[in-house]
Formats: sequence, structure tokens, C-alpha cells
Amino acid sequence: MKPLVSIIMGSTSDMPVMEGAAKFFDELEIPFEINALSAHRTPERVMEFAENAHKRGIRVVIAAAGGAAHLPGVIAASTVLPVIGVPINSSISIDGWDSILSILQMPAGIPVATVALDGSRNAAILATQILALSDEDINKRLVTFKKDLKSKVEKANKDLQNVSFKFRVV
Repeated sequence: MKPLVSIIMGSTSDMPVMEGAAKFFDELEIPFEINALSAHRTPERVMEFAENAHKRGIRVVIAAAGGAAHLPGVIAASTVLPVIGVPINSSISIDGWDSILSILQMPAGIPVATVALDGSRNAAILATQILALSDEDINKRLVTFKKDLKSKVEKANKDLQNVSFKFRVV
């Protein structure tokens, strides 16, 4: 089995956040790889990864980084693959805003789709939606996932009707 998605993080300290993406891919049975590469500490490895990922069958890259958060942009500058950036609220981050803006404010021609701060699960869902455009099996699993989301909300609303308050009007 070859990975379709590559999860790249600037440091293994990002793993608690990125685990959400990995778990989602496990749930939907989508093959992925996960590695730590630093745009600042291992720039040559990042470039080699970005330039060759498509040759290995990678279809989407999810790149997470905190602080200055250059990793998603550096990867996007060196590949034709879609890159989804996950800003991380790291220990060196300014409430995550530096990470968000570093990933979000890319120059023309180097797009990085950016999800919410620490939003790795949404990054995985977006990657799955991209893959589902050309893979009917993934599309079917994604449709089921979306139906399950709807069912969970409908059940929660139904359960909420049984909660009573003195001044609640039903």
C-alpha cells in the first residue's frame, strides 16, 4: 500500500495536534505517511521531499508548523501538489497568530489552503475531499462520514429536548 497523503510537521512536538489527522485517515482507511521535517533545520530534506512527493504517489500534503510556520509555504513553493497548512499554537507562538498569518498570507502563485489553529482533523477532511474527486471508494466513505455527522447533530438536538429548565419554552 502506498500513501496518498503526507502529513509533515516541523517538529515531533506537533504530534499531539497532528494525531487528529492521522486518526481520521485511519477511520476512513486512507493510506498516509507522517514525518517531521523542519524548514529551518533540514531545508535540504524539505526541498527533496517537496520536489519528489508526487513521484511517490502522494496526492495531497498536510504541513503543520508553529511559530514562524514556514514549512507549508516552502513545500508549496516546490511542488504542484495541493498543500494544506495547519497552524500550530506552539510554545514559541504568539497565541497562534504568527503561525496563522505565516501560513495564510502566501504570495500570489504559491497557495496554501489554511485550516483553523490546531485544526488537523479539518485538514484531513479537506485532503479526503480532494482525494474523493477522483476516487469513488473514498468518495463513498466520505459521504457516509458526512451523513454520520448529520445524524449526530440530529440526535443531539433530540436529546436536548429532554433537558428541562424552569423557564424553558418548548
